[in-house]
Amino acid sequence: MELRDIEIFLTLAEELHFGRTAERLHVSQARVSQAISKQERRLGVALFDRTSRQVALTPIGRRLREDLRQAYDLLQEGLARAEAAGLAAARTVRLGVFGHAGHVLRPLVEAFRARHGGEIQFSEVTGGNPFAALRAGEADAHALWLPVAEPDLTVGPTVLVSGRVLAVAAGHPLAGRGSASLEDLADNHVVDLGPGAPEYWVASMAPTRTPLGRRVPRGPAARTFHEIMALVAAGQCVHPLGEIAARYNSPPGIVFLPLRDAPALHFALVWRSNTDNPALRALVRTAAALGPVTLDRAS
Repeated sequence: MELRDIEIFLTLAEELHFGRTAERLHVSQARVSQAISKQERRLGVALFDRTSRQVALTPIGRRLREDLRQAYDLLQEGLARAEAAGLAAARTVRLGVFGHAGHVLRPLVEAFRARHGGEIQFSEVTGGNPFAALRAGEADAHALWLPVAEPDLTVGPTVLVSGRVLAVAAGHPLAGRGSASLEDLADNHVVDLGPGAPEYWVASMAPTRTPLGRRVPRGPAARTFHEIMALVAAGQCVHPLGEIAARYNSPPGIVFLPLRDAPALHFALVWRSNTDNPALRALVRTAAALGPVTLDRAS
């Protein structure tokens, strides 16, 4: 029995009138008659007693109404839940961020919700492979530090401007200075993020040479923030990071020093160039109108 035929049967069982049933369901009266006759032929029993004056359910028709009503209501509830979930998904943007950036970007979340009824679902990006989830379709966009110069990716509006810090072990000679310089990198090792991240992008955070041209040693290897923190705490390296790392993390044995001569980091929305996502376009418009959040030691 098709869903429409079930709906016709249940409506006729309630109305007990072919004309009112047809009007309520926006079908012809002939369509109602055909549906009921087809059901009766299939079941081999009469479901309704029909006279020129009235329509009434037979005992078998009453039992079928009770059984189908429960199943129909459950089906409608399931369809309604699925529709609601689909509408919510259509207004949700999956956004990859570093660490606690989701908290910092609350103004963008609130503006997106207020202007478009949208939601942002955050996931974590790792420095060792910053574009993987984006290219795999596991995220709609990432908020990444610039520059991003990938032929298949589009760079959108800036959403965060951040200062920089240098993570060092608490016992490191730099720890007591109160700040650090990019020149200090040449006297230490910084983390090697591996082949999953383009060199130009890694170097914009951890340069290969200092402003005076001194080489910055690379190694040991790490892929995630927590791996970097473990190596720093063990005294095996130092590593430059965004200010957000110092603001929302206090790992034991690590000191975050402001990098006084490092330029600010700019984080922008980045997405696959072939993406056709109305919710993402709405988020991009919201971000452009809102402008970036600024995060530094003084803010």
